[in-house]
Amino acid sequence: MEGLLLALALVAIVAYLWYVSLIKKRNTTREALSGIDVQLKKRANLVPNILKIAQKFMDHEQSLLTEITALRTQVAGGYDQQDPQAISQHLAAAEQLNQKMAQLMVNVENYPELKSDNTMLQAMQTYNEVEAHISAARRFYNAAVTELNNAVEIFPGSIIAAMASVKVMPFYQADDAAKQSVDASDYLK
Repeated sequence: MEGLLLALALVAIVAYLWYVSLIKKRNTTREALSGIDVQLKKRANLVPNILKIAQKFMDHEQSLLTEITALRTQVAGGYDQQDPQAISQHLAAAEQLNQKMAQLMVNVENYPELKSDNTMLQAMQTYNEVEAHISAARRFYNAAVTELNNAVEIFPGSIIAAMASVKVMPFYQADDAAKQSVDASDYLK
């Protein structure tokens, strides 16, 4: 009888420690996701300034500026950090904004007076720094997601995760457009 109680106590302790480990990994993943959001917020705050500067010079690019504004609003909006689908949609919208901003930066090259504007140069430099921080935050997020997903999907973590409602989280993934090769001739016009 004593051996059975000891075995049950040992199982309970191991289950509790596994549960604690899962919760820590889930919270690390949430922290990493929050880190991405902090950097996206920095970018969202910077985008209107870039658009205001660019709008003075880029009359022909109004549809692009409008798209960027709409995507910025979507990315800056809230989402459910518990819902893997909402997280995926949020990260996809952030990637679309990234692509449109890259397109804007390429278009700036066609406007010499805009390209040489000190305010625009400073804004572009700050934007590039924020993008580097976003990239680092995405790498941290994906590393945290790997640890969490491994813990959730591997037995006995899968059982404990189901009981604790800890779910597999989505990885940050670049969309297909970001994976396309770059044609240098587009930039040498």
